[in-house]
Amino acid sequence: MISFIVPAHNEELLVGQALSALEHAARASEETFEIMVVDDASTDATASIARQHGVQVIAIDRRQIAAARNAGAREARGDYFFFIDADTLATPKAVAAGIRALRHGAVGGGCVFNFDGSLPIWAKALHPIAVSVGRIIRLIGGCFLFCRSDVFRAIGGFSERVYAAEELFFIQALKQHGRFVVPPHFVITSGRKIRTYSITEIVNALVTLWLRGQISPQNHERLELWYGPRRPDPLGREHQLKTIK
Repeated sequence: MISFIVPAHNEELLVGQALSALEHAARASEETFEIMVVDDASTDATASIARQHGVQVIAIDRRQIAAARNAGAREARGDYFFFIDADTLATPKAVAAGIRALRHGAVGGGCVFNFDGSLPIWAKALHPIAVSVGRIIRLIGGCFLFCRSDVFRAIGGFSERVYAAEELFFIQALKQHGRFVVPPHFVITSGRKIRTYSITEIVNALVTLWLRGQISPQNHERLELWYGPRRPDPLGREHQLKTIK
């Protein structure tokens, strides 16, 4: 069985589309699967929309993405875990590539992503470089990750000591147990942070996180980029993620 785990906080605008894409990709795999949404302290209709899609909803009150992913994994029954963010569109090719890699000996992996919608010029210029570097060093963002369930348990899941960059620690732990792969396929994730934060704000947040190392993300302090109030997307409330065929 494949377990798809979707952490979510106040994602009523995008979670429905994300689940529709995931359901399509999961069915295309022709595998037995389950989908669970971990609703972490949402105050909007996230949980209600998820239930309309017939998926399992797990409610927690931690406001921490690592804790949300771990909560889903504790309930998951699959041999393989896929962690897919609630603002991300999975594709049949990405899911199939992940399953194939795990069956051929990889302990885990993840896909690089394209952003939806229009982006600032600086983001358009830097994104291809980041994708290329991520493929080379096999280090990617956390919107689409997968691993074997036994290895997940062996490494203790995602570290709940940190509130940001938890996927980087997770990937490094997976690499200690075996091969981590980055398939060639892209997924689509929301570009709202790129549109609503300036390059100065983003660079400052990342540099601060890097300079302070593992001490930095142990609480919400100075992590507005990840945990601050969501800024209005300039594309509007009705903006939807780009459809993937």
